[in-house]
Amino acid sequence: MQRQAEAPIPTRHGHFSMVAYAEKNTERMPHIAFVAEGFDPTRPVPVRIHSECMTGDVFGSRRCDCGEQLETSLNIAAERGGVVIYLRQEGRGIGLINKLKAYNLQDLGLNTAEANTHLGFDVDARQYDAAIFILQDLGIEAVELITNNPAKVEALRRSPIRVTGRIPLVIPPHDDSRHYLKTKQELMGHLLGL
Repeated sequence: MQRQAEAPIPTRHGHFSMVAYAEKNTERMPHIAFVAEGFDPTRPVPVRIHSECMTGDVFGSRRCDCGEQLETSLNIAAERGGVVIYLRQEGRGIGLINKLKAYNLQDLGLNTAEANTHLGFDVDARQYDAAIFILQDLGIEAVELITNNPAKVEALRRSPIRVTGRIPLVIPPHDDSRHYLKTKQELMGHLLGL
């Protein structure tokens, strides 16, 4: 994987540089780094590693907290010279089609973890090697990780990147997301305080 293209992107959150990463420059779905104005890799950088969630990020689904986490992370990054890494690993790594199948199973009574395993997948199949590569490419040695997920913290702690702190990203639950968030807290160890 390598840096393929970069351009300034003004957003409602602030001004960012969007950097696309992929094996080849013909890749249609590259990983992305949003690098905020004021970015300074000589200090611990506020970083969100966000896995793609089309339903939440693009269409505003309230089944999860993903879209709201992304919005909040972009605000934090814009205010503090941070970075949001957008990884193309939809549905905890199972893809959009299987994620929709998992939603149907959840509507029949399974939780998100049970639905993924029922479909033959791990509870969470995401990988963070691409994020670590992107952080190193950006010259980042230390991060304040914007997350509630201890698995992300641990993945970075096993890498050359130092985790100097964690910025909680707790989104108040909605009626439609409450069960999902409780599953994340109780089965996956997310630090949500529900």
